[in-house]
Amino acid sequence: MPQQPTTHRPHDFTGGLSRREAGDFTTDRRVLALVGMAVVIGSGGAFAAWGLVSLISLVTNLVWFGRFSIAATSLANAPRSAWMVAIPVLGGLVIGLMARFGSEKIRGHGIPEAIEAILIGGSRMSPKVAILKPLSSAISIGTGGPFGAEGPIIMTGGAIGSLFAQCFHLSAAERKTLLVAGAAAGMTAIFGSPIAAVMLAVELLLFEWKPRSFIPVAIAACVSICWRPFLFEAGPLFPKQFHMDLPWWGIGICAAMGIVAGLQSGLLTTLLYKIEDLFEALPIHWMWWPAIGGLFIGFGGLIEPRALGVGYDIIDGLLNSTLLPPAVLAILLVKSAIWLVALSSGTSGGVLAPLLIFGGALGWLIGLALPGDPGFWALLGMAAMMGGTVRAPLTGTFFAVELTGDISVLVPLLAATVTAYAVTVLLLRRSILTEKIARRGQHITREYGIDPFELTRARDIMIKDVDTLSTRMTVGEVCAFFATTSRTHRVYPVIDEEGALKGLVSRAEALQWQQEAALFDQRLDDMVSDASIPAAHPDDTAGYVADLMLSTDAGRIPIVDPQTSKLDGLIARKDLLRLRRTLRAAETERKPFLGPRTANGE
Repeated sequence: MPQQPTTHRPHDFTGGLSRREAGDFTTDRRVLALVGMAVVIGSGGAFAAWGLVSLISLVTNLVWFGRFSIAATSLANAPRSAWMVAIPVLGGLVIGLMARFGSEKIRGHGIPEAIEAILIGGSRMSPKVAILKPLSSAISIGTGGPFGAEGPIIMTGGAIGSLFAQCFHLSAAERKTLLVAGAAAGMTAIFGSPIAAVMLAVELLLFEWKPRSFIPVAIAACVSICWRPFLFEAGPLFPKQFHMDLPWWGIGICAAMGIVAGLQSGLLTTLLYKIEDLFEALPIHWMWWPAIGGLFIGFGGLIEPRALGVGYDIIDGLLNSTLLPPAVLAILLVKSAIWLVALSSGTSGGVLAPLLIFGGALGWLIGLALPGDPGFWALLGMAAMMGGTVRAPLTGTFFAVELTGDISVLVPLLAATVTAYAVTVLLLRRSILTEKIARRGQHITREYGIDPFELTRARDIMIKDVDTLSTRMTVGEVCAFFATTSRTHRVYPVIDEEGALKGLVSRAEALQWQQEAALFDQRLDDMVSDASIPAAHPDDTAGYVADLMLSTDAGRIPIVDPQTSKLDGLIARKDLLRLRRTLRAAETERKPFLGPRTANGE
């Protein structure tokens, strides 16, 4: 039986996709729902930070001084005895058991694990991680681990944001926003640094710069800083005004400090993973590694007890120059050594506070030979070490300003952190955070740029001279058309006498028609449908065309005039791939446009 003519209907050129109006951003009113959720998550992150700090203090007081208290305690006066070696070993053993029989995700810094959850885990974290990570970190730091609380709270705050997001119908991108909002809220509560926390989110965790993610993260940080006076204290964590009046050439010394910090960062990063390789070669299960790391922590404590724990008192001493040079040198060497071994062992703890101490101690020692307060050079060393090691120069700059409350040092800080950043980028392929991820088989890039698919319009890459079929052709003529060896495309557009797109015919359809001789006299106009044709407009982005190809499984997309439905051109997959070549050319092809011309006239 001949196929019945198809009733003509208006074209659905979107193929089921939503065509977006041209604009600077893709953000819509849905961001308001994320803002409301960020308020809740910001509060949760702040209270989680208070809980983690209190738990660390509780463990510290219990195991070292035998008292039940959550008051902040320094280990500088911890008694030197065999117990000083035993405590970190026992703490490492407990952490190894928690990781083995609880969740392996509690091992490590915290930030790499958050990045992995964002990039490959759909921004989903488990309730087990939200409980075990702060608990294991409190045990690790409380038993003398030379770590900071910021990495664990970033992981914990992120878990709170992720778990809250999983209670609602949200996309992976929206879950990522709320995960990072929780992480930023936790860091803000710990350090009182909302701007640095937001910059950390942008430079390390979000992997994008969109209002959809930036606004909720900033809101969460602002909510957290509002809770901080009730949970911790108001004002900067280490208030200090340096009143440095550097000469015009002083910025060069700041940059030199950045170079030193960058080299120090590269050395520590390299040593960390060399030692981790040694642990990997051990003929015992990784569950026992933290206990081995604890053994080194204990012996380090016998040499210099102040090297144990978070060390906020050391940061304060460096900024205010209340420490003696021999003590600073001992703290730098001992804390660096035990931190490298302990972190390589896979225990739980953060890296930011130790990095501040390492950079600050070296900067303070160098500052003894430089003009001004050594505490000023210690601050530059801290910021440069942080910015260079985690590859986040803006975070390091604003972090140092918010820690002290001294905005007058902003420019020197920027010079030092950017220089350290440049040194580590040129020396190391990956940072201390991304190297761990790469060793697990996930390679990431942290360079942001405009998507060429969103910048390019269909009219710029479409083929204008298109081979078409006419609605007046018969099925027999179409079958003969496809039988020609020169006709190599899988799909051809069908147009009427006025050039309007009426449908698409594929090679598979022609082969099917060839088996039905009764259809040979049917006109093509009766065989094609103009409903739901996967077509785009000349002003549509190449990204929209690519999405249209994916949603309809089409290899060629007709480009039609939105007013007349006339066929203007066609885009194939190879035309989209050429955009990649254009992008590479913009990065690699170099030629002058001013100055003397070359012999060939270029």
